[in-house]
Amino acid sequence: MYASDPSPTASLGRYLRWQMGLALLGVVVLTALLGFAAYNVTTEYAPARGGVFREGVAGNPQYINPLLCQAHEVDQDLCKLLFRGLTRLDASGRAVPDLAESWSSTPDGLIYTFRLRAGLFWDDGQPVTIDDVLFTVQMMQAEDTVVVPDLAELWRSVDVERVDDRTVRFILDEPFAPFLDYTTVGLLPQHVWRDTPPSALTESPLNQTPVGNGPMRVVQSSAEMMRLESNPFSGMDAGYISALEFHFYPDYPSIYAAYLEGEIDGISRILPADLELAQRQEDLQFFSSLQSVFVTIVLNMDNPDIPFFQEKSVRQALYYGLDREQLVADAVQGQGVVADSPVPLINWAHADNLPQYGYDPDRASRLLEEAGWIDNDGDGVREKDGRPLQFILLANDDPIRIALIQQISAAWRQIGVDARPQQVSFAGLVNDFLAPRRFDAAVLTWSITGDPDPFPLWHSSQAEEGGQNYSAWKNEAADQIMEQARSTVDREKRRALYAEFQRLFVEDAAAILLYNPVYTYGVSNRVKNVQIGPLNTPADRFATFPQWYIVTRRVPVNQQPGP
Repeated sequence: MYASDPSPTASLGRYLRWQMGLALLGVVVLTALLGFAAYNVTTEYAPARGGVFREGVAGNPQYINPLLCQAHEVDQDLCKLLFRGLTRLDASGRAVPDLAESWSSTPDGLIYTFRLRAGLFWDDGQPVTIDDVLFTVQMMQAEDTVVVPDLAELWRSVDVERVDDRTVRFILDEPFAPFLDYTTVGLLPQHVWRDTPPSALTESPLNQTPVGNGPMRVVQSSAEMMRLESNPFSGMDAGYISALEFHFYPDYPSIYAAYLEGEIDGISRILPADLELAQRQEDLQFFSSLQSVFVTIVLNMDNPDIPFFQEKSVRQALYYGLDREQLVADAVQGQGVVADSPVPLINWAHADNLPQYGYDPDRASRLLEEAGWIDNDGDGVREKDGRPLQFILLANDDPIRIALIQQISAAWRQIGVDARPQQVSFAGLVNDFLAPRRFDAAVLTWSITGDPDPFPLWHSSQAEEGGQNYSAWKNEAADQIMEQARSTVDREKRRALYAEFQRLFVEDAAAILLYNPVYTYGVSNRVKNVQIGPLNTPADRFATFPQWYIVTRRVPVNQQPGP
């Protein structure tokens, strides 16, 4: 009798089921509508935070210290990421502000005043102060310091004054326009290094546990690897990639093998000899950049056994007798650009419209004949006054250098010049031949970063033992230009002086310029938006690292982050 008469509880149950059904139907309809909307909204992949970039480098760190890192490429890589100086070099070699927000100099070029940015910190959270600047300079000035001699010599000639908590003044004893380049040296934290005497810099364990002020900091280190992450105290862009790991290998072939095994994502340097093999890897991207370096042949004009190098016509003939384009294509596998100046192509002071020495063996032969160099006995070598046009051409035992001198020797043989190639170790080349000036001709590489002051390499005062003018080139007009440029603070006036120096140098064939090398970098294609521009040193390849990314996420096109 009660079954046909519904209770209040039964009515409530039917009501709830009805409401739940409507809700479920709404969810289904909403999901369908959202799906339809998503289908009609264009999305694409955008960079996202995450991932680890692993790069293989040749060798292990020795001194992760901005005062000691100049001689070792791995140290340079690390110091570039971990330390900053008052200034830094831009892509063309100009000094621009870094830790300093500004600087000024007096018209006579004797006083430079720098002002630090506010809010600077070391990666341990301690503030960067003027005291750190003073301490770093004092470490370089000390009589018992172990820093690079040129660095110590320059800073010992500078008086340093603290003006206030953010301002420092440097007083030079004479005008020296390239001084700004020396302010790119990274600072040392006084609170970390204060108990280390300058003479013990190279012995300190602090060189392996750096506290820096750069965009990254060390978070993990071993004999095989060092992991860097963004420095939260730097105030700089942290970028997308969570960490950068340097993996240490004994040599470049080992790095390439590690890439094939999937151990790393980047190859720090691809040598010209390895480029063809590397290009077979479909998942490897290549990035190339001209280096601020030139390769040249220096001719010893002060060697009494080969006086013919003092003849300008002989030097010019040697220039015309070389097909430098072919030399780069063959011996260097195309990894270079023919050099036309002792100032690298990417440098701010490089001059255009300089005299050119294209390949012209007929002109080379005419120059030699007009100078009295004739092959009288038909042996293929020219003679003059009974002396054959014959000399030894030295190079270090690097495979590329060996290939260079062999090809150069063959080319010069075609114009009647007997250049006998000889390879020696790098240390032997410098210590046994160049330094004591006991050589005929040699292939050398010069790195020119920042202000391309030619004085140390080409001024006549540097031709004596102890200087680096190994060719003993002496040109009074060039000497005067170099001296004037060193004392000229105005950059545009200095650029004009450097241009005139370059014209004199090339026209006089002070050395046989060969090429500017190309640096090639390899990165897995899983790493996106990698870009490198002109490089002062290979360590500059990380200048755009904050823009690189590995991880992506889907976002609507109108939510894509801007450049």
